[in-house]
Amino acid sequence: MKSDFIDNRCDCRNTASMTTDNKGIVQRALAELIETGSIGALEPLLSDDFVHHRPDSTSSTKVEWLAAVQAALTPLADMRVEVHHLLADGDHVVMHSRRQLPDAGPEIAVIDIWRIDEGLIAEAWEIIEPVAQAAANLVWWEPTGR
Repeated sequence: MKSDFIDNRCDCRNTASMTTDNKGIVQRALAELIETGSIGALEPLLSDDFVHHRPDSTSSTKVEWLAAVQAALTPLADMRVEVHHLLADGDHVVMHSRRQLPDAGPEIAVIDIWRIDEGLIAEAWEIIEPVAQAAANLVWWEPTGR
């Protein structure tokens, strides 16, 4: 008797290796950006057809996103970043961080999702929420009639 489960299993060793490699790519990209303070080290880690997704759609292509990151580097140079989770599964890496903006700026919670393709970051999604507004943003979650 043939089992579909056995026939359709993935090679978990290859998936685990890819997951670890992809997590390392994101860690290296972030470390190089922070260490150098320049997009020069980040640029070769992005695929040429890189796409950045964000609800406000301020940047989408590799060139646009790198320009936005470069413009943010100076005013955000003293930003404190605490990475709470860095998780990887296959070709996706997820980072949850809290960041304190410089000069007593607001604390923000950030979720970044990165998709890796052939050793390069191909896509990124980013959600940013000011921590002080978190409770107000949960109103939709409350049951009606309260």
